[in-house]
Amino acid sequence: MIIVEPADPRAPPVAALLGQSHALMQSLFPPEENFFLSIDDLCQPHIRFFAAREGEAVLGTGGLALRDGYGEIKSMFVDASARGRGVGDALMRQIIDCARAENLPKLKLETGTVLHAAHRLYERHGFRRCGPFGDYAEAPSSLFMELPLCAD
Repeated sequence: MIIVEPADPRAPPVAALLGQSHALMQSLFPPEENFFLSIDDLCQPHIRFFAAREGEAVLGTGGLALRDGYGEIKSMFVDASARGRGVGDALMRQIIDCARAENLPKLKLETGTVLHAAHRLYERHGFRRCGPFGDYAEAPSSLFMELPLCAD
């Protein structure tokens, strides 16, 4: 069973998975178009950070950055060995629930144009394309998405 729970980004298995994510992003995109947060940044008070695990094995990560008027999804990553098993969906449900509990009106995210599986995950959860937001500018390798959150 996949368990999603709050996690410390510095915990060794979580940090190792984040390292894999960062390495992948660095291999796919130029440095000026990499917008991932460092492990230290993920430990800030305005970040809600989660890990998905099965037993002791950490399978995925995802974070919610609390911004002025919205939440931003950060550090979504699923280990290659666990893809297609619902880990990303479990993380998304947790992040969306957390955003609603924080009374955020919408969620936004930036992802890479070549990360097609991520696009499908976000679309399954109701995200639609939008323009740049916050400090982001248009970038050739960036895709921006948002999800309005409604009260239950």
